[in-house]
Amino acid sequence: MAAKALSLDEELCCSVCCDIFKDPVVLKCSHSFCRVCLQRFCEEKRSQECPICRRIFFMEPLPNLVLKNVVEVYLKQKAGSDSPEKSEARCKLHGEKLLLFCEEDQETLCVVCQTSKKHKTHQLCPVEEAVLDLKEELKTALNPIKEKLKTFTEVKQEYEKTADHIRSQAQHTEKQMKSEFEKLHQFLQDEEEARLASLREEEEQKSQMMKEKIEHITRHISILSYKITAIEKSMDTEDISFLKTYRNAKERAQCTLQDPELLSGALIDVAKHLGNLKFRVWEKMQGMVQYNTITATERAISSENISILKNYKNTQRRAQCTLQDPELLSGALIDVAKHLGNLKFRVWEKMQGLVQYSEYWGRWV
Repeated sequence: MAAKALSLDEELCCSVCCDIFKDPVVLKCSHSFCRVCLQRFCEEKRSQECPICRRIFFMEPLPNLVLKNVVEVYLKQKAGSDSPEKSEARCKLHGEKLLLFCEEDQETLCVVCQTSKKHKTHQLCPVEEAVLDLKEELKTALNPIKEKLKTFTEVKQEYEKTADHIRSQAQHTEKQMKSEFEKLHQFLQDEEEARLASLREEEEQKSQMMKEKIEHITRHISILSYKITAIEKSMDTEDISFLKTYRNAKERAQCTLQDPELLSGALIDVAKHLGNLKFRVWEKMQGMVQYNTITATERAISSENISILKNYKNTQRRAQCTLQDPELLSGALIDVAKHLGNLKFRVWEKMQGLVQYSEYWGRWV
């Protein structure tokens, strides 16, 4: 068979390039060549003559369609015979078909191997049955890893929500801080810039942390997805190929990755930036504020502010409790700001020349 293939291979070779014909053409002398090979030969010889019989030709050579079709069929058959997937699996020792599967040694056998001493006492079954059983076993083994993938995907979504919430918090907090500083005089701009820088630094740190966490869990998701795809792909191969790769596939189906945990303390510490903001800034301003006895009268104290100051501690405790819940975080801080903001009214007694009372504070009761 090999000799026949070799002979046919020689017959289908161009005598100029010594390779299989490509776009063959035929001359009047009945000799065939590759179109490109014939053109190059004629250019080199500066004469239109047959490379074999040296017969001169004047007409354009015609395509050899029959030879072209033969070459195409030959190449297809040759490619098919060389394909390992289409070759029938046979025993390397005896040359027989592999029809049985040894459950103990996890290998395929022929009918001759079945009677050998090595497998004589082993439990054997047909290859088809073994494939069905092992595929079911592998499907079961895939369930935990699919659940793991689901868990990682859900946690990634939570991470992404947290990252979005961090950005939202940063924008909201920045807006609040700017609004507060707008009510103060020009010399407060340096303090504003310093605190905004602190906020952005925390946002950058925590956003970077969440970015790294998301990248980390994305890598795990890619690994798990790749494993599942590879294992499922191995289950679609031919029986013998599947059995050969089964053990490796089952080992890959084992997942040692730990479930990811949601982060605590990942959100921006809004209370650190907004809590008692004005009071802390005013403390730094005490050296700039001149005491004015004209404003230090009982008229400067309103019943509304007394009521607010009495409830300050309760409100502060309630705000600390709500800080644990991201959905309630914004509302809790606004509540704190309502009560802490009225501290300005007490300091206002000593800052009449700098801070003017506004109904903006009186509305927060």
